[in-house]
Amino acid sequence: MSQEIYPAEPEATRRDASQAESSRASRGWWDRNADEYQSDHGAFLGDDRFVWGPEGLDEAEAGLLGPAGSLIGLDVLEIGAGAAQCSRWLAAQGARPVALDLSHRQLQHALRIGGEVPLVEADAGVLPFRNGSFDLACSAYGAVPFVADPVQVFREVRRVLRPGGRWVFSVTHPLRWAFPDEPGPEGLSVAASYFDRTPYVEQDERGEAVYVEHHRTLGDRVRDVVAGGFRLVDLVEPEWPAWNRQEWGGWSPLRGNLIPGTAIFVCERD
Repeated sequence: MSQEIYPAEPEATRRDASQAESSRASRGWWDRNADEYQSDHGAFLGDDRFVWGPEGLDEAEAGLLGPAGSLIGLDVLEIGAGAAQCSRWLAAQGARPVALDLSHRQLQHALRIGGEVPLVEADAGVLPFRNGSFDLACSAYGAVPFVADPVQVFREVRRVLRPGGRWVFSVTHPLRWAFPDEPGPEGLSVAASYFDRTPYVEQDERGEAVYVEHHRTLGDRVRDVVAGGFRLVDLVEPEWPAWNRQEWGGWSPLRGNLIPGTAIFVCERD
């Protein structure tokens, strides 16, 4: 009887990872895991809802892209769009969104759900659009945590935005990097230095990265925004709402009521 061989579990480590290695790992990881991700989180994300993070902060409530009614007729770029749930919500508000993602499989899920939103497969560090193509750009946990050079991404976003354009993105709150990525009590004790910027890498038996996430302190993020040519106008740290009883990876009601889990940067191009 033949014995089926399964790939070895990746090794988790902290080491440097270049932009090219990070991009390659992200594309492969999301292509392999898109089905499971959409199965696990699709109900929470909805098909046409704009959620900024696991806390469940909804753009319809937060208005970080602008007040109600202000999106009508605006060209909007969603970066790291996944299955384009946020873009569908934007379209329903009268905007003209474009959903961009590195992962072909994630965009296949966008096609499965349907809608008229244009889909683009591309790297956030090299946006395939002309200068001044959009009025707004947004990203809910897309691209930014996974790139080695966020300033390059921000400069590309600035390039494709029109003067006065807004760029709003959410990431794991930098404080979380000092704690284990666990939803229970074990995730409440500091286990690492907040100031250690060494990327988190999962690598295969050949030492090649299959998943990479880059840590930046809160100050780093602010400096990156400025270096990218933006003015920071707000920094939102969503509190965990009483209605949300779900666990999502290391996010949970227990931790969410004690330490921030998401940081949302609201930026404008002068």
